[in-house]
Parts: sequence; C-alpha cells; structure tokens
Amino acid sequence: MPTVRDRLAAPGPHFSVEFMPPRTDADEDILWRAVRRLEPLRPAFVSVTYGAGGSHRQRTIRVTQRIAEETTLMPVAHLTAVGHSVAELRQVIGSYAAVGVRNILALRGDPPGDPNGEWVAHPQGLEYTSELVALTKSLGSFSVGVAAYPDKHPRSPDLDADTKFLVDKIEAGADYAITQMLFSAEDYLRLRDRLAAAGVHVPVLPGIMPITSYGRLMRIHELSGQRIPDDLAEELRRVQDDPDAGRAVGMAHAIAMSEELLAHGAPCLHFYTFNRSKATIEVLSALGMAPAIRR
Repeated sequence: MPTVRDRLAAPGPHFSVEFMPPRTDADEDILWRAVRRLEPLRPAFVSVTYGAGGSHRQRTIRVTQRIAEETTLMPVAHLTAVGHSVAELRQVIGSYAAVGVRNILALRGDPPGDPNGEWVAHPQGLEYTSELVALTKSLGSFSVGVAAYPDKHPRSPDLDADTKFLVDKIEAGADYAITQMLFSAEDYLRLRDRLAAAGVHVPVLPGIMPITSYGRLMRIHELSGQRIPDDLAEELRRVQDDPDAGRAVGMAHAIAMSEELLAHGAPCLHFYTFNRSKATIEVLSALGMAPAIRR
C-alpha cells in the first residue's frame, strides 16, 4: 500500500477527507453514501477517527478495513494514547497491520467525557504523542501523521512550547502533520513558518470545514481554542437567524480560504466531513478540483 507521503509527493493539488466511525446502522448508510460520492474524486487519502479513550476502537478498525478492502481509497487510521496501556496500543497497531493498513495518524487524544478536562496518562501508557509515534514506527513500516494546531493547543502555555511539542513529534518519526480546523490562511502560514524556523520541513495539511452557523463557530472555538477572524464571526452573527444565509457565508469563506491556501503552496486540503459529502464537493467544485455541481 502506498503511503500518505508518497501521495503528497505526486503532482497536485490534492485533497483528503476525514470520516467518523458510525454509531448505528443508519449512520453507517450515511457514511458509505459519502464514501461512494467522494471516491470518484480520488482523494489522496481518507482518515477514520478514533473515539476518546478508544470508545469507537472496533468500529474504527472495521470501517478502516472495509475502506481498504472494498474501495479504491487509501485509509489512514487514527490512534490515540489516552486510556490505553502500551500493550493495548501494540495490539491495536497490530490489528491495523493485519488488515493491511500502514498509514496511521497518532494522537494523544482528549480526556473521555470532557475534552477540556484534566489529561491523565494511563499508568502503563504513554504521556506524549511523540512516544506514540516512536512506538508505531518501531513496530513496522508505518507512515505516521500527527496533529498540529494553527494557533496553539489549549493546554500549551505559549506558541514556543506548542511548536516544540510539534517538532518533537516530527523528530520522533512523523511524516506529515494535519492541522485542527482552520479559520484563516494566515494562521496556517504562521504555523508553517514556525516549523521552518525550527529546521523542520514536512508537509503540513490545513484542516477545513465550512462553518455555516454562528453557534457552531462558537462551539468549535470553545472546544479547540483556535483564533476566529472577527469578520467571519460578525458575518455569521448577523445572519444567525437565517440558515441559508449562514451556509452561504460559511461556504464562501471556506472557498476563499482554500484558494489562498493553495496559492501559498499548501500540499493538500484536508476536509472534516462529519460523514457528509455535499459541502466538500461544493468547495472542490469551486476550486476546479471536482466536476461542477449542477443546480
């Protein structure tokens, strides 16, 4: 199986998408409709999330396996350290290898129940993502990606500390990084410049999801701590009682930001889909990376 690094090295522009493991049969139908609609557009890869504390571990493995076996898509499996001993992590990594998955996104993970709660390592587990990257690389020929924050992680005291944590993950063997949801291309460029100043040069993929309502924007800000452009917040606030207008504002912002990211050399646009395909395809169509949507 090729690796993410292989795919990103090919001529672009590229895009990738993220799915969540379904909780019900109905959710699974929604997921597979999105998979089939996006598959012909040939994303560089698709990633499948992994619930806090391993809450969706078996579903993640099953969905990842199905994508590998039943589609032409290349899956990247999420793996989190939270709530797992090293022995359990070895078992999960082995489960991925057994179904032919060699691309993994290594994450420390949020505390179960409360993403903003205190993070406590498993007594026989790992404290840092860099340790999880090193463990994964030691167990076979895996290509490993990591998460990056365009501003900084809410738990990091400052940008310098946040940059050091990211550099540590890359020096432990990570091949690329994917950012949390971005709200401005400038934040992405500043992150990339910080890594370059630290002597680190790996592909950094901007994370994109059109934000179509003021309430959702505020909720994402609360959970991630990422900076929100004042103009976007004000535009969405003004139309918060008009869902159609909110969607138009969010889509226009996502398209303009994507155009700017590609113009500045972003190697791949990573779309957070929440198991839907319409918004992603609409952005890609506007960028000329997918057939135009018929109205």
